[in-house]
Amino acid sequence: MGLNGKLVASMEVKCGGHLFHDLYQTSSHHVSNISSDKVHHFDIHEGEDLKVGSVIGWKYTHDGKVKVTKQLIEAVDDEKKSITWKVLEGDTLELYNSFTISASFEGNWAT
Repeated sequence: MGLNGKLVASMEVKCGGHLFHDLYQTSSHHVSNISSDKVHHFDIHEGEDLKVGSVIGWKYTHDGKVKVTKQLIEAVDDEKKSITWKVLEGDTLELYNSFTISASFEGNWAT
């Protein structure tokens, strides 16, 4: 049986959290332009735009190594400014049986 757990982290951002929410919901393809040393590529594998049910892929650097991930957009709540992704494939699943990312943005805070 695997280890179950939850990790929660918050960080203050220099711009309003709504801008981060908008970036990840409507313009994820720009993340590699903004942070090219960490995120190298983004694409949509299935679905249209960045909607619930779409499958997206990222190529990124972590601990000096290039890694990949494929994620399903599970939920988007515009009112709460939150997005939930479930990892389907990639390097993260070499460490964990399953991995879900929930991000919410409020004021100048990202959680």
